[in-house]
Amino acid sequence: MELQADLAEPAAELLGRIAPNGAAVEMLDEGVRVRAWLPDDDELAARKQQFEEGLWHLGQIQPFPEPAYKLIEEEPWEITWNEHYQPLEIGKQLQIVPSWMEPENAERIPIILEPGMAFGTGAHTTTRHCLEALEPLVMDGISVADLGCGSGILAIAAARLGAGLVVALDIDAQAVKLARENVLRNDVEDRVQVLEGSLAELRSVGKGHGFGLIVANIRASALEDFIQSGISRDLADGGWIVMSGILDEQLDSLLEKAKLGYLQTEQVIEAGDWRSVVFSKRS
Repeated sequence: MELQADLAEPAAELLGRIAPNGAAVEMLDEGVRVRAWLPDDDELAARKQQFEEGLWHLGQIQPFPEPAYKLIEEEPWEITWNEHYQPLEIGKQLQIVPSWMEPENAERIPIILEPGMAFGTGAHTTTRHCLEALEPLVMDGISVADLGCGSGILAIAAARLGAGLVVALDIDAQAVKLARENVLRNDVEDRVQVLEGSLAELRSVGKGHGFGLIVANIRASALEDFIQSGISRDLADGGWIVMSGILDEQLDSLLEKAKLGYLQTEQVIEAGDWRSVVFSKRS
């Protein structure tokens, strides 16, 4: 299915839960194409129904186009999949590179990813916003927490940009597994620790440690829960929080809660219906 870039990762994540070998995201001149290869077997009808039901639920937030199906001759799925991922340059320094390709731009920092079912290939607006926001905020040796790490893309980027310690967490065991694999692919396992859990687990690991930067690219309701749980206390003095995954109509509520949660709004990044916010810790 062809759709706007903002919709690529939710559609790919949904397809990845159904397709035995995950989904592929192909960058087009305008928008993206998301594909998955489903075996023509006894489970095909059930898989299609599951996908269309999930797509309907996603459509309650934002309209999605109708999926199209095409019967193709059988071939190794790796060959077909690999044709549809290309390196993606983001911000001033980063490039996202599929694990089977070589980096195209030697002047950019490569983040090597094995695309999978976890959220975070770089195609989605919210992921790009976070990566662009990280670039000027990650200083050498800074400690970073990534809540809802998905594929590990943001945690890996922070380490590659110079962070000294990165703690990445996700409540999805499959995402944790993929993130750990991607951390190893990028040779940052000495600085990035991937754990299953969320804010409570972060606090258990941190034991009162204040992070210089926290990033969370998840749904707005979870971001509000973090704020109301006092996430500002998990920041070091002078620390920053990047929050993304916020729809335009959810922004005002989040900013109001941030004021009460001792966070100062420094920047709101806008693209289409999506908003991302950079906060500083308010004394």
